[in-house]
Amino acid sequence: MKSDLKKLSNPKKNRNPILIKNQDPRELKKMLKTMILIRKTEQQLAWGKKNNLIGGPVHLGVGQEAIAVGVSENLKKTDRVFGAHRSHSHLLALNPNFYKLFAEVLGKKTGYSKGMGGSMHLYDQSNGFYGSVPIVGGTVSLAVGAAIAAKLSKKKDIGVVYIGDGAVEEGVVQESFNLAKIQGAPILFVTENNLFASHMYITQRQPSDKISRFAIANKIPHKLVDGNDVVAVAKASKKLIENIRAGKGPALIELVTYRWYGHVDWRDDINVGVKRSLKDLENWKKRDPILRLSKSMIKDNIWDNQKEVTLNIKIDNEIKIAWKKAMNDPYPSSDATLKYVYSQRNNEK
Repeated sequence: MKSDLKKLSNPKKNRNPILIKNQDPRELKKMLKTMILIRKTEQQLAWGKKNNLIGGPVHLGVGQEAIAVGVSENLKKTDRVFGAHRSHSHLLALNPNFYKLFAEVLGKKTGYSKGMGGSMHLYDQSNGFYGSVPIVGGTVSLAVGAAIAAKLSKKKDIGVVYIGDGAVEEGVVQESFNLAKIQGAPILFVTENNLFASHMYITQRQPSDKISRFAIANKIPHKLVDGNDVVAVAKASKKLIENIRAGKGPALIELVTYRWYGHVDWRDDINVGVKRSLKDLENWKKRDPILRLSKSMIKDNIWDNQKEVTLNIKIDNEIKIAWKKAMNDPYPSSDATLKYVYSQRNNEK
């Protein structure tokens, strides 16, 4: 099937340094650091899973860091952000506390969800992250509801929800697009289109590989962007978010990208029934969002190789310390399951 995404879905295209003209060097450095931090955090989790130090499943998004980092550049702590089952980057882009993420995935009580959630049930409301769940499309209707609540409060806060190309096949997602439009909900639908869900390529499942066609069907403003270009993601989402805050209703941004690991865990060629092309994977790695931003900054003389080496060493050391600390943290007490499942209230007659 011919790709409606054209060169955005071609792994041999878009390898050049990205355009950073008129961008604040401080913001560029911040985005580069955050992307590197997210990647190294996930690579540490991959290592932990491979070495049987993590019990539950770990869904990794290495290669997709530019999406969460670019979108989060335009968010406030009072916005209401919802993730999916692959949301480490969504969480860390709002609050780069990888120690608490390590503790959570290791099942320790010092984690984001007191060790009860693991990789997929994450929560950090104080920094705007209202939660992630393993149910595909499960947070989309919640995000629309949160956006409507934000609208009623008249504080110009917005809802944000991250969905994959597989999630749009869920009925609740289509219903949420419709409801958001009809109610004028201030929400940004962030679609991470990495071209395949866990079991099948998008061109085998759908008549088009372009997800934003659903925005067109619901008359929702949208943008189609290279998801491996963090500056393009930040610029496109900024414009959409400004319109949302101005009361113009929902918007959708489709970001074309590719994750380096398979559906779950650390392997790069296993994808729950789908064996990916390793040749395509190697080509996508040449579109690395971190490498492209770094090259652009070096070319414009606002960054250099030595600074990047120093930054990588610093983050490596911080991650090593955080992982060791999380490994030594205590597990929840034996009564924690009942304590956090049932609400504690006085019996009333």
